[in-house]
Amino acid sequence: MPLSVEVSAQPDLKPGYTPGMKTAVSIPDDIFERAERLARLRRLSRSEVYATALDEYVARNAHDEVTAAMNRACGKINDDNDVFLDAAADRLLQRVEW
Repeated sequence: MPLSVEVSAQPDLKPGYTPGMKTAVSIPDDIFERAERLARLRRLSRSEVYATALDEYVARNAHDEVTAAMNRACGKINDDNDVFLDAAADRLLQRVEW
């Protein structure tokens, strides 16, 4: 039977609580136990373990955000013609078998 986990993040709480949204989720017992074990081994709070896991999951699955970040980075690159870069690319392409 899944356990209900409550994460608290009120500013007036005891040390060890991570600031942020308070929420409750139900997770399978085996995942809960593995997360507890990881928190103890890494000396992290339960909130830190769950927040890190969720952040990584969202980042891996937010393909639009990755594309947008890459587009922003590419947009910052200077589009002016670089004579050296053009010559180097030409030399490289001449050595490639088409």
